[in-house]
Amino acid sequence: MANVTFKGNPITLLGNEVKVGDKAPNFSVLANDLSAVTLENTKGQVRLITSVPSLDTGVCDAETRRFNEEANSLGSVKILTVSVDLPFAQKRWCAASGIENVQTLSDHRDLSFGEAYGVAIQELRLLARAVFVVDSSDTVTYVEYVSEATNHPNYEAALEAAKAAK
Repeated sequence: MANVTFKGNPITLLGNEVKVGDKAPNFSVLANDLSAVTLENTKGQVRLITSVPSLDTGVCDAETRRFNEEANSLGSVKILTVSVDLPFAQKRWCAASGIENVQTLSDHRDLSFGEAYGVAIQELRLLARAVFVVDSSDTVTYVEYVSEATNHPNYEAALEAAKAAK
């Protein structure tokens, strides 16, 4: 498993670490309208998937805004941001933040995404910060488990990986 800290303290990540070259694990999360969303919903598309502890924190807010702003430079890449925030809170946050190019998804129900991608924090029942790029054939082409969950990811590397994925 990836070694990750939260505010300098070691945390336990549940699930399986995802690596470049793996087939992207499926998951079931909730959209802001409470409908179920799985990896299959975006089949055939390149996806940039981020997991964040909570949209209501400074780094998560800034990260999601950054990927929202960069979306136009990514063409048809689908950007998904997963957290354990309730769908109602995500919807409110997106409306207040003007987020239109990122789909926020809630893993609060059963940590399906968190466990499938190895980002569920056992001690906090939050998701660790990570970025995954999944190509149109469902192969993982980029992975970053951010070593300190309160730090920003490597935006440039993630964006380049998303642009390079087919």
